[in-house]
Amino acid sequence: MSDAPGEPAGGDSSLPAAPLTRREAAEARRDTDTEVVAQNEVVADTAPDAAASAVPASSEPADSGPVVQSHLRAKRSEFETQVAHARAEFETQVAHARAEFEEANERIKARTGRDLILATLIGVAAGAVLVGSLIFVKQLFVVFALAAVLLGVFEFSRALVAAGRKIDLVPQLVAGGIIVLSGYFFELWLHWVVVFVAIALVVVWRLLAQMTARDGRTYGAVLGDVLIGGFIQLYVPFLASLCVVLLAQDGGEWWVLAFIAVVVAADTGAYAAGIMFGKHPMAPRISPKKTWEGFAGAVVAVIIAGVLLGIFMLGLSWWAGIVIGVIILGTATAGDLGESMIKRDLGIKDMSSWLPGHGGVLDRLDSILPSAAAALALYYLFTPLVAS
Repeated sequence: MSDAPGEPAGGDSSLPAAPLTRREAAEARRDTDTEVVAQNEVVADTAPDAAASAVPASSEPADSGPVVQSHLRAKRSEFETQVAHARAEFETQVAHARAEFEEANERIKARTGRDLILATLIGVAAGAVLVGSLIFVKQLFVVFALAAVLLGVFEFSRALVAAGRKIDLVPQLVAGGIIVLSGYFFELWLHWVVVFVAIALVVVWRLLAQMTARDGRTYGAVLGDVLIGGFIQLYVPFLASLCVVLLAQDGGEWWVLAFIAVVVAADTGAYAAGIMFGKHPMAPRISPKKTWEGFAGAVVAVIIAGVLLGIFMLGLSWWAGIVIGVIILGTATAGDLGESMIKRDLGIKDMSSWLPGHGGVLDRLDSILPSAAAALALYYLFTPLVAS
């Protein structure tokens, strides 16, 4: 019995397959293409399901974004609220402290006539310039002294003119500047000659100006104008020139610094003690705000300052420091009261308002000017002791 066509004899499957005919190969290719198309359709049908299943996983970050932003905005708003509250509390405390300080300053100003803040700032600034000039280049102190003298002469002359006196401002300024400069650059005997010539120049100028004016001014008024013109030169430029004479001496810058420091100590001690304990007026008709308690505070301050400065700056004994402090206190007090008498006679409170909290330049020089003469005398007295 014969086998089916194309099947190997005996049914042995290990034998190689018979080659396909061209028709059979074409049919096999068509079957393969059909299967591929079917598989692609299956994949296309299942893709939307896969995309749908992936949507919840990707939508979670998108949904959580607004929540995070809202949380951050809440935190930021809370932080800004806390900062605003802290700032408002700080401003309230600052305003309260400022109000208390201004109230205390007004009480001090009403009692002493000074603005504490401005007086302190201006005093520190002027002290820094003065100390720096004396320590580093003492010639700069001459410029400082010259400027102070010219401003003081201008203030005094203007106040006298306002009171009805005839004062020649330009000759006063020129003569005052010459006197101050001669104290540093000329010998002592020549300095005295310059002082005499400068005062004579001022007097002669006033007489010639009065003769030219012919305004019917009385003899007494003219004599008063001449005397006051000469007094301006003696009171401001001459006394200031003694300070410059002291500066020109060997080691004189330390003496100038020491006596000015004692004057400042006296003023500070009197000021502090007067505020805290002042009850008994010292000279009510001349300066009602000065008290004996303030003077006692000044005594303590100048003794301490005199001893310390005498030992550590001038090389003197402790008792010499006490002498310096007491004598400088006497001249400073006399100068302060003397200028107060002049201002009271002129009917003014301060020579000017150029230095807020202090008044005018001459109001700050009133204690220093007569103390310069005392300091120069003390220098000649104690210098031999230092040398020995």
